[in-house]
Amino acid sequence: MGDGRIPIKIKSVKSRLIIYLICFAGFLAVTDRDFAFLFAVILAVAAALTTESVVLYFKTKTIRITESAIISGLIVGCVISSSELWWKFLCASSVAILSKHLIHFRKRHIFNPAAFGLFLTLILLGASTQWKGTYLWYVIIPFGLYFAYKTRKAEILLGYAVFFLLLFGAQALVQKVSLLGIFGYLNYFYIFVMVIEPRTSPVNKTGKFIFGAGIATLIFVLTQAGVKFEVELFSLLAMNAAFPLVDKLSPKQRRAI
Repeated sequence: MGDGRIPIKIKSVKSRLIIYLICFAGFLAVTDRDFAFLFAVILAVAAALTTESVVLYFKTKTIRITESAIISGLIVGCVISSSELWWKFLCASSVAILSKHLIHFRKRHIFNPAAFGLFLTLILLGASTQWKGTYLWYVIIPFGLYFAYKTRKAEILLGYAVFFLLLFGAQALVQKVSLLGIFGYLNYFYIFVMVIEPRTSPVNKTGKFIFGAGIATLIFVLTQAGVKFEVELFSLLAMNAAFPLVDKLSPKQRRAI
């Protein structure tokens, strides 16, 4: 496709995710009366699309707009605080897209693009996060389960849930606090949008379970160690880097995606 049109196809899972994220952002902007947030989302998406188009033009000599670039921009816009300077959104989205084209293993990009762009922007530029609407579990979970089912990543959610409940549940028992309170620790947007990203996670069932379990375990360990940076983004990126090994060590199965 070289005419610059946005490749939205309703039957595509990526297109449905785009529609969901746009509606989610619009809903939050209206209900919170936070139009600075909506502007930030638009800025992040525009930066992602521009960077992707430039890179692909140099590769193919055609102008292309991809669904994945739109998704990365939407995620960046929802995560970085809308009070941040505008150029930090540009940096996060641009780095997200560049990582997809520059950091490869066996012809596949390694890191979740949005997570990579966000993490570097937070660490190097001192940006802050807001994870807009992440605790609206009744909105995020149903759609997240749907997307996990469609992309065959439900095992990731299972592995994450089992180990999160085991580790944080055991801690709650030791500290004699309510077990229900551990659900307040959950970052639902992170879990049901970012963690289940298909291209940078394992493709067999065992590997997917290990991937989710590893993320939950790293979050627990880093949190207990008192690490100050974004432990969730770091944990996801660490497991992204490890997933080729996880897939290699897991029982071989037909590719899920």
